[in-house]
Amino acid sequence: MFRQHVWMALLLMAPALPLQAADGRTGRGLTEIPDPELSLMRGRYTVGGNNVAWFGVTMVSQWQASNGTTLQGSLTLGMDFRGGGAPKLSFQPSVHVTAADAPLPDTHGRSIDSSGLANASGLVQSVQVAGDGNVARNVTTLTVREGGVPAVLSDGAGYVTAQQAGASATAVLEGNQARLLLQVDGQGLVQQWIRNGSVGQGIALTGDGQIASNQLRLELVRNAVGGNLPLSQNVAQAIALNRGMGPGQ
Repeated sequence: MFRQHVWMALLLMAPALPLQAADGRTGRGLTEIPDPELSLMRGRYTVGGNNVAWFGVTMVSQWQASNGTTLQGSLTLGMDFRGGGAPKLSFQPSVHVTAADAPLPDTHGRSIDSSGLANASGLVQSVQVAGDGNVARNVTTLTVREGGVPAVLSDGAGYVTAQQAGASATAVLEGNQARLLLQVDGQGLVQQWIRNGSVGQGIALTGDGQIASNQLRLELVRNAVGGNLPLSQNVAQAIALNRGMGPGQ
């Protein structure tokens, strides 16, 4: 379960002793940070209203191998903050694998190491290719709006997987992270994740003639009327990553 923290208005408070400014003036009390300065900081801070009512993540990954094997996975994660206290979570996973009888291309002598992505923070988009004739694409979008909260139901499953002939698709919600993973033995992997301090997409292909794609959609719904709603630290970190988000690679 995502741990609860309060993400409130950011203010600077002068210490008990007066501060000496460069021009010789002293200052006391509270000073609100101006918007131009806030815009340069990592994250988003609000005073009063504009609290988050709902945050949603949708991941869709697809992979078609050169022999006709297809893998597809998706998950939808929703966090409803309107009730106060711990956010109400909803999770809908779906995975599917269709294996083909034809052999996969030989990848002997090829290797790709994606383990370093586990240590990456911020927004991560990675494509590693060791074969020929492959197509790979990562796309990330963020929508911030006011209005109604989507109706997302949860089937109660925190882990689903499908496996056939050395190919597997897995969607999991565990602890403070959600992950979508497609793998084919000897051919690489396709993955997406959201965890503490990191949102990412990774494609690693060692075979030839493969087509793989990741789509990640983040949606934030703000309260039209201000309130004192808490915001999960992990979600706040994820939203802060929208700076620099592009259409993918």
